[in-house]
Amino acid sequence: MRKLLKPLVCLFSLILLGAALLVASDLSEQLPLNAPAQSHAAEEHEAASVQYTCGMHPMIIVDEPGSCPICGMDLTPLKAGTGNSGDVASESAGKGKIKYWQAPMDPTFIRDEPGKSPMGMDLIPVYENEATGGSMITIDPTTIQNMGVRTAEVTRSDLSRTIRTVGLVSYEEPRQYVINAKISGWVEKLYVDETGQQVKKGQPLLEIYSPDLVSAQQELLLARDNYNSLKESSFKQISDSAKRLLDSSRKRLQLWDISQKQIARLEKTGEVWKTITLYSNYNGIVTMKMVNEGMYVKSGMPLLNLADLSKVWVLADIYEYQLPWIKVGQQVRVELPYVHDQKFNAHVDYLYPYVEPKTRTVKARIEFENADFELRPDMYVNVYLTGEKVENALVIPQEAVLHSGEKKTVFVALKGGRFEPRQVKTGLQGGDGQIEIIQGLFEGEQVVTSAQFMLDSESKLREAIQKMLNPTRAVSPTPAETGNMEDLFGEEESKDEEDLDDLFN
Repeated sequence: MRKLLKPLVCLFSLILLGAALLVASDLSEQLPLNAPAQSHAAEEHEAASVQYTCGMHPMIIVDEPGSCPICGMDLTPLKAGTGNSGDVASESAGKGKIKYWQAPMDPTFIRDEPGKSPMGMDLIPVYENEATGGSMITIDPTTIQNMGVRTAEVTRSDLSRTIRTVGLVSYEEPRQYVINAKISGWVEKLYVDETGQQVKKGQPLLEIYSPDLVSAQQELLLARDNYNSLKESSFKQISDSAKRLLDSSRKRLQLWDISQKQIARLEKTGEVWKTITLYSNYNGIVTMKMVNEGMYVKSGMPLLNLADLSKVWVLADIYEYQLPWIKVGQQVRVELPYVHDQKFNAHVDYLYPYVEPKTRTVKARIEFENADFELRPDMYVNVYLTGEKVENALVIPQEAVLHSGEKKTVFVALKGGRFEPRQVKTGLQGGDGQIEIIQGLFEGEQVVTSAQFMLDSESKLREAIQKMLNPTRAVSPTPAETGNMEDLFGEEESKDEEDLDDLFN
């Protein structure tokens, strides 16, 4: 096998030698033989004196070409003696004048002078011919007019909002009551027999016959007679026991809602009544009646529902994006839709800490005095809430903002028909079509308010084409990685040499 391979290796070596001679002859014809040696020395000296910097990060200055370790852009040559000034470095790199300074990790944080970002990093310069939110585009005036591009100025003004929503009149929860029987029996007489009937405190509600009540009355009379006969006894324990029995009989009737007046009359007359009248302990309107005359009721059974309408609640629906404008104690105006010029003024009493799952709204509770019963439960009303003003806010029209996922972009109109896409952070939305800008714009700039969707499409298209034509250069390997690669290739070369030696031998 080795005998066959040796002629082939010799032939391959002759072919390589001939190719090398041909390349050397071509180079000798192209290069002048009488080039002065001092010119080569000058070129080497000039190349050694040239330094390289990054257009986006002028603080990066190295002696060899390569890529920026921060953004990965190709380094540009910097003439010797220019120093580390951002303006000079930008002019040498052909970047032009610095437009503003931007945070490296947050493109919406911009300032008109160098400084630190909220994360503590140095701000980087952005030049006039650069765009941070995409590719800057240039359009001729005729096309701008045909597209219907309109602009608006970034200004400072007071931002306010009046929220108009619908409210539902509801009962005041602490003023709702349930009347029930604490003893079983039959309803002999019903004094409150209509839903909606107004009830006052102390008014009779119904008469109930109960064998237990009759027995309790008889026990009270017996205890009274027993006490009257024993209260003069010479034995104090006997009189005290009779007194305790009388008090216990009275307490039993009181726990069954028998009034003190009824008990006193029973003891005075000594007459046992077949029926006992139950009286109301509250003021209110009968909202539900669950009892009729002649009905047998059990202890604990609800008989009547009462609600005091002297005060009512209005529950207003507030959407989630409106919540920043609503606060407890805020002034509220309520209007009745069916009564002309009928208005009620009040304050927000409470904001419920949860969202209604069906309507996706938060309830704002408003309390009203309702002595004349003008506001009726389950009535719809119009609610107007005026939020507190945000003074001296940086605002633009809402239609100038493009919403694309988590990013919000506006197009800034520059001189010469240029448009720069810029990411911004927005705040509150005013009632006059204005939106607050927290970061990303300067006062006095012009933003596009119409046809920005076409500008956005063009910007993204140019950005994609630029990335395809000018791909980012790969980061140079570190010296440690280079050493490892040399060791690896060195091992492979030594292995190949050993194989060739074995082949020729």
